[in-house]
Amino acid sequence: MKIFIIVGMPAAGKNIARIYAGSRDMVYYSTGDIVRAEVKARGLEVDASTTSEVSDELRGEDGLGVTRLALEEILKTGADVGFLEGMRSWQEIELIREKTDGVVVAVLTPRGLRLERVCSRGRDDDSPLGFDERDQREIAYGTAIPIALADAYILNTGTMDDAMEQLDAIVRREMAPA
Repeated sequence: MKIFIIVGMPAAGKNIARIYAGSRDMVYYSTGDIVRAEVKARGLEVDASTTSEVSDELRGEDGLGVTRLALEEILKTGADVGFLEGMRSWQEIELIREKTDGVVVAVLTPRGLRLERVCSRGRDDDSPLGFDERDQREIAYGTAIPIALADAYILNTGTMDDAMEQLDAIVRREMAPA
């Protein structure tokens, strides 16, 4: 199975992979969705603090717990191609690559534009006041390493269509016969 592993800082626009996959009937799993679903299943309030606490718990001591859950789910589908989003460390990338042909795609967006998106998207687990804290937490998890070592990059500073075209070019290139 070929998996496109989508990485990037919060509000960089990683969600374009969800839209792309959905428009092409490809499988897509997000670690953030898994965490938010667990928060709701526990009857907890879906806010930045609670989501962070549950995420840390699910990641476990080795930091790979949520990625293991997402990888198990995508492998169960039996699909030839899929997308996993939300990996934060190189260890997570290695875990995925042990079982699949993983291609790391980093979505890059300047900090100021990411902050604008957080302010406008209105997700319960977002907080403009906690933006810097969340960035630092993501960096502490190791997020910068998969971004720096990615196989391909999307510079997401234009329209959604621009970013989708960049992702499509990456997918086509990676899926082309050798």
